[in-house]
Amino acid sequence: MNDVLNEVYNPDVLECIANLSNDEVFTPPEVANAMLDLLPQELFSNPNTKFLDPACKSGVFLREIAKRLLVGLEKEYPDLQSRVDHIFKNQLYGIAITELTSLLSRRSVYCCKYADNKYSVTKFDTLQGNIFFEEGRHLFVGGKCLHCGIGEQSFKEQFSDKEEKHAYQFIHNLMPGELENMKFDVIIGNPPYQLDDGGNGKSAKPIYHHFIEQAKKLNPHYLSMIIPSRWFSGGKGLEQFRKGMLEDKHISHLVDFENFKDVFPGVDLAGGACYFLRNREYSGDCIVRNYNDQHYSEMNRKLDEYDFFVRQNKAIEIIRKIKSKNTDFKTLDERISSRKPFGLPTNYEPKNEGIPCWFIQKIGLKYASEKDVDDSSNYLNKWKYIVPKSPIAGQTDFSKPVAFYYDGNTKIAKPGECCTESFIVLGAFDTEEEVKSFKSYILTKTVRFLLLQTVVSQDVTKKNYCFVPDINNYTRIFDDEYLCKLWGITQEEWNYIDSRIGNIER
Repeated sequence: MNDVLNEVYNPDVLECIANLSNDEVFTPPEVANAMLDLLPQELFSNPNTKFLDPACKSGVFLREIAKRLLVGLEKEYPDLQSRVDHIFKNQLYGIAITELTSLLSRRSVYCCKYADNKYSVTKFDTLQGNIFFEEGRHLFVGGKCLHCGIGEQSFKEQFSDKEEKHAYQFIHNLMPGELENMKFDVIIGNPPYQLDDGGNGKSAKPIYHHFIEQAKKLNPHYLSMIIPSRWFSGGKGLEQFRKGMLEDKHISHLVDFENFKDVFPGVDLAGGACYFLRNREYSGDCIVRNYNDQHYSEMNRKLDEYDFFVRQNKAIEIIRKIKSKNTDFKTLDERISSRKPFGLPTNYEPKNEGIPCWFIQKIGLKYASEKDVDDSSNYLNKWKYIVPKSPIAGQTDFSKPVAFYYDGNTKIAKPGECCTESFIVLGAFDTEEEVKSFKSYILTKTVRFLLLQTVVSQDVTKKNYCFVPDINNYTRIFDDEYLCKLWGITQEEWNYIDSRIGNIER
């Protein structure tokens, strides 16, 4: 019976762990191998190649690298034990993110949680072997950790009395002494994604970019990491990181998955995931591979063609075409209000009298005190088209059609009416005719498709409209047939637009 079970079902334990719902995002072996496939395969036949995973969780990267080296170095080291000893002691290195993951990683790689144990596949003089862990300390300056940005108050409330401090060794200047002066050929891994930064309410700050920047400082020949795709156009504090990534001509490959679950089955995160390969010796355009609901596309592109990265290869030609037809026009991001168009926060309490004010859907039209309303943008006495700041709240899989707006979640606010931070003002006009025309323009699938190209989270702000032309003449009712003719969109292009944007109720 045991033989039958082993033959029929013999799962990889790391695959099982990756499929569980966890606080940590464990990398499936299949994904780790896809990333390794991007590397020159001769690296695995070189006994001098050194690999580092600076964010070990399950040890999957080191394990899969070891498998390849065991094959690639067979001629160099015919004796299996000699080959194993050389690989594990001289080529594979890891820095774990927690003590628990250090044990898990060693168990995966050395087949024993302590490397100096007799049961380890190769016996080290130390219990850690080449998979290190040391709990670091946050360095608080001005209420924030200088290295990772976690808020001091938040840290005290959540972690100060706990064993795990989330002071990740690699980015807190705690490089193990054995690795301080070592030159790595390949740095590869799946870093932690975010930490609470101590903001009001729930506020998470990205942290993965610190691992990438720290890895770059070590100047490896190849760098590959898998991270959330939110950096394409959003993410708190990622402006400089995004600029640096898009301008980096050393990035030779970028592989993007619009549905996070296509990479990490046990985790649901809005915006998808991506991994990249940076080659120190390469300089040029990037091969961009996009996976969307089982559909695959590949294109050689300049990452910095625009200020935001357009993830869909098929969308690039459409954007280029529309921009070429609208060289005399501004884009809508210059018209749209910023956050808090009238200075009223989302949690503003409705008043019994005052200025009519639109609140969240369940409250509707109530009142705001005149003294609380900021009309510095001169919106109040105009006809306004207001839309929710988070029109796709709850949708994390952007490989499925996205609707954004419809009559039920948008409003035409009359002169004298305002709104809270729950809404943004897309356009303000002198006449009702203009605002109705503008509304019809926004609700076309073509415009919403252009909006989609910069959206990687549930929030939509003015910056996301950077590809939408402001035609500045809102005197007619718009539809997609008119815009396709105006901008020269082909039937094939329209079919693609239609497939990406959800239908709405008129």
